[in-house]
Amino acid sequence: MAAMGAGPDHLFNLRNQFYLGAYQTAINNSEIPHLSPEDAVERDCLVFRSYIALGSYQLVISEIDESAATPLQAVKLLAMYLSSPANKESTISSLREWLADSTIGNNATLRLVAGIVFMHEEDYSEALKHTHAGGTMDLHALNVQIFIKMHRSDYAEKQLGVMQQYDEDHTLTQLATAWFNLAVGGSKIQEAYLIFQDFCEKYPMTCLILNGKAVCCMQMGNFDEAESLLLEALNKDAKDPETLANLVVCSLHVGKSSSRYLSQLKLSHPEHVLVKRVSSAEDNFERAVQSVA
Repeated sequence: MAAMGAGPDHLFNLRNQFYLGAYQTAINNSEIPHLSPEDAVERDCLVFRSYIALGSYQLVISEIDESAATPLQAVKLLAMYLSSPANKESTISSLREWLADSTIGNNATLRLVAGIVFMHEEDYSEALKHTHAGGTMDLHALNVQIFIKMHRSDYAEKQLGVMQQYDEDHTLTQLATAWFNLAVGGSKIQEAYLIFQDFCEKYPMTCLILNGKAVCCMQMGNFDEAESLLLEALNKDAKDPETLANLVVCSLHVGKSSSRYLSQLKLSHPEHVLVKRVSSAEDNFERAVQSVA
């Protein structure tokens, strides 16, 4: 993970591919010559995080051994956390131990993983405890995401300002700007749409880019265009959780059945927030029915 203000960035293309969701492309193009030891560790982190994004948790767990550098050990912890609900408690316990260790606790990748894990746990104050100091674009971008989830667009805007001051054209700055604009809504949605449109013109289409553009369309009421974009994303990855979740919502708005997409989401990603919300609503409905029966 390159620190802000670093010199020539030999991992620029690889990092961009990861940020924009071109995970297999990142893996395929990871053989980069003449890397420094530090850059080689970051390259390996990006590759293993790409495998995690593709759901290949066990590969990451088996490939990273105990002698690996701290950033790689942190990525392994993330894979363990995401691999099974049964692993969560023990993984979080290990994570807390590492964060309390003065020799490694301030490692940027470890702090990033802590932020991701605690954000998944919806423990946003704990996540920010480890990410708020920033230091890398990844950490600032994660802070933007956390503040948006907390409905604190004022704090998200401040983090975005730090990113813009460092590099307004950085891919993560552009992504974070789009996330912020979507959260604020109104006229800002069109600006978010233009950011994803720009990505479409500059880079190969990925599920992440297509979903971003589709969410903008839905917020602007253009559900037919959104559906077309989401079906294109589905063709790229039939199990992508955000594509399936957005298709559930979009289908309801265009008057089509969403049950198949919801069933796929339940099977492939039972922990997804939409699945949990639907299950909760179904439980509440059942209780309501029983109370008047």
